[in-house]
Amino acid sequence: MFFDRFMFNLHPADATTPSIILGVGSYPDRNSMDGFVIACLPHEQRNVRFGGELGPDSCGPLSWQALDPAETWHFTLGANPTDVEFDLTWRARTPAWSGDIKVGESTNFEHLFQSGLYDGVVSIDGIANNIQGWYGQRDRSRGVRTMSGGQGLHIWYQAQFPDRSIGFLLVEDRAGERLLLEGAVMHTDGRLDPIVDVRHDLRFDDTLDLRSGTVEVTTKAGISRIEADASGRGALMAGGGYGGQHGTVRGLESDVYPLDGTITPLTADTSLTDRLCEFNQDGTRGRGIFEFALTRSTSYTYRPTLR
Repeated sequence: MFFDRFMFNLHPADATTPSIILGVGSYPDRNSMDGFVIACLPHEQRNVRFGGELGPDSCGPLSWQALDPAETWHFTLGANPTDVEFDLTWRARTPAWSGDIKVGESTNFEHLFQSGLYDGVVSIDGIANNIQGWYGQRDRSRGVRTMSGGQGLHIWYQAQFPDRSIGFLLVEDRAGERLLLEGAVMHTDGRLDPIVDVRHDLRFDDTLDLRSGTVEVTTKAGISRIEADASGRGALMAGGGYGGQHGTVRGLESDVYPLDGTITPLTADTSLTDRLCEFNQDGTRGRGIFEFALTRSTSYTYRPTLR
């Protein structure tokens, strides 16, 4: 099924909560579109999903304007069952990376991501919070994509530091062989340094949840090692319909995941998780999204590639 989708996230530059993820997808062949908002708070994850017929610039309670598609976007989220609302402006702080993604016969899509900063208002349970300088990544993709097809490890990595964003997409098969690596270090001074290699040593628990790990990123400019603390909970993308619901018009749905270990990447509709992490590169600290998914196949065992 052909799709055209954008996804944005936002979070403080100096904390790992709250974390908000929003997205909208359109499916021209079905004349439909759907969207979601996930809000991760200290003790729970609140989800709202909505859909309807294909239309411009709004889906359910979420509205947007691409004021300058490469530089400035505006979002509003109206009243909805999560009691999270916002009025936000995202502005680019780095150049965008873009490429064509192909994995096997079932995944072939155009892909772009770019780091930015948010200003505006986020309201939680009726309490309005003015925000300024929150980090956030935008992701735009269009084509055909599936999470099936023998994949073992999936990583979409977006580490935000004051002067740069380190972003890549890495996919390995169930034998640990690389299927895909695309990405770049996006600098706030306008430089774009393509990533040519990634090695990893990650620590997952028995629920397939990432707890911590080290990633080594190689570009033409050199090698960087980044430590990640993923000990927070939540950001299970099942709450946004990523367990196979996209493209199906289901009206408005909402639910709450308690962050007490009862819902995990092992038990949710999909193991895909967009964890807000603290990163450390040689003493420089940052925050950002470490998206991960391990297959639930018993034929797969995670294999570190960083020795």
